[in-house]
Amino acid sequence: MTGLPQAVLVRRGAYHDSVTLMRVSRALSELPGVEAAMVAMATDLNVSILREMGFGVPETDPGDLLIAVRAKDPDAAAEEAERRLTEVDRPGTGSDEQPPLTTRSAAARGPADLVLVSTPGEYAFFEALDAIEAGLPVMIFSDGVTVAQERRLKELAEARDVLVMGPDCGTAAIGGAGLGFANVLTPGPVGVVSASGTGAQQVTCLLDRAGAGVSHVLGVGGRDLSAEVGGLSAARALRMLDEDPATELIVLVSKPPAPEVARAVLGQRLRTPVVPVLLGTPGVAQADGLAQGDRLAWTAGLAPAGDLTQAAEQALRALGRPVPEWPSWPAPPGTRPAPKRIRGLYSGGTLGTEAALVAGQGDFVDYGDDAYTRGRAHPMIDPTLRAEALARAGERDVVLMDVVLGHGADPDPAASLAPAVAGTPATVVIALIGTEGDPQDLHRQAAAFREAGAAVFTSNAQAARHARSLV
Repeated sequence: MTGLPQAVLVRRGAYHDSVTLMRVSRALSELPGVEAAMVAMATDLNVSILREMGFGVPETDPGDLLIAVRAKDPDAAAEEAERRLTEVDRPGTGSDEQPPLTTRSAAARGPADLVLVSTPGEYAFFEALDAIEAGLPVMIFSDGVTVAQERRLKELAEARDVLVMGPDCGTAAIGGAGLGFANVLTPGPVGVVSASGTGAQQVTCLLDRAGAGVSHVLGVGGRDLSAEVGGLSAARALRMLDEDPATELIVLVSKPPAPEVARAVLGQRLRTPVVPVLLGTPGVAQADGLAQGDRLAWTAGLAPAGDLTQAAEQALRALGRPVPEWPSWPAPPGTRPAPKRIRGLYSGGTLGTEAALVAGQGDFVDYGDDAYTRGRAHPMIDPTLRAEALARAGERDVVLMDVVLGHGADPDPAASLAPAVAGTPATVVIALIGTEGDPQDLHRQAAAFREAGAAVFTSNAQAARHARSLV
C-alpha cells in the first residue's frame, strides 16, 4: 500500500447494473491522483475483493452500493463517482409518452415479435411469464432463475407454442440480428441450437471463417438438456429450424446433457440433418437407445462431434465445403522454464469445459459462473478478475484462457488483458473467438496478444491441445 488516504461510501439500496458500475470504476481509476477505485454492489465477492485491495469495508447488504477510492483526494473522487451515477439515473428527454413499466404493458402496446429479459434474476421469471402469456417468444439473458421456475416457463411455452431461450442465454441471432453477446456473422445455411452461448460463438465463428455462414442461432440456456428441464426448448428449437427454408443443416451444442434427455431430443423425426456436439458424453450421441428410423444425425451420414471445432468441420463436410486451416499465431521465442501444470481462466463455461476435456489435466475456473457475476459485469466485459489471476500465476504454469469478441463484449480486450499477459511469469495460450467482421478487429487483437508473449488460436480445442503439449 502506498499510504494514500481512502474513502469508502455505502449507499443503502442504491442499485445500478454491473456494466454501469464497471464503467464508472474505470473512469475513476483513470483520474489523476487516483491509485485504486471500485464502484460495485456489496456482494460477498466484491466485498472480499475490496478488502484484499486494502479497503476497510463496513457491514453491508448485497443490495447496497459501495464506492471505494484510494487517492490524493479520495473525497473529490467519490463525489465524481456519485456525479456520474446521477447522470446515469437522470431520465432522458424526448417523447412525453410514458414508457411501459412492465413486459405485460409493453406487449399490449405492441407490435412485438420477441421479448428480451435482462433484469436481476429474482425479477426475470415474472417478466418472462408475462411475455409467454402474451404469446411471445422470450430470450432470458438474466441468470438467477431457479430450475423449477425454468421448467414452469418452458411447460407454459409449450402450451402457448412459443420458444423460451434461456435463462442465462447469452447469445442468439435471429435472421442476422444478434442478441446478447453476438458476433458479426455472414448469412448462410447452418442453424445452431445451443445450450451454451460461447459454444455457439465458437462454432459460428469457425463456420463464418470458412465462408459457410449462419441462418439462426437459438440459445436455450445451459440447463435445458438437464433431467430437471427435459430439453423442452432444445426440442422446440430443432423443430423450428427444421421448418426454416434457409436452414440446410443444424448443429446442436451442449455441455454434458442428461443421457435420456439427449436421446429424446435427438430422437425427433426431422428432415434436416443434425450434427450434435454434446461435450463430455461420447455415449449419449451413439445410436444405442434410438430407433433405426429416428437417428437424426446418421440419416445424412453424420457422426457426433467430439469438440466444437470438429462440429464446425463436420458441418462443412456435410455441406460439401472445404475445411480450412484455422488461423493461429505462435508465441514469440522465449526462454521460460518448462511448464508443469495448466491453469484455465475462462469467461465461457462451455469453452472451459471443452478445454478441460481436450487438455485432460489442469485446474479450470469459469469466471462467467453466477458466483463471479453477481453484482459484477460478465468477464467478457470486465477483465479485472482474470487479470488478477494472471498476476498470481507462476512461472511453471501454462495459463489457458479465452478472449471472446463481438457486440456486447469488451470493445478492446487486448487493451486490458495484453499488459497482464506481458506481466505474468506464466506461459499464456489464448483462444481468440471472433470473426473478421467483429468491431474489435480480430487480427489487431491477435497481434497485441502475441506481442505480449501469448500463443493465439482461433480454435479453442487447438489451443487446449497446444497447452497440453507444453506440459
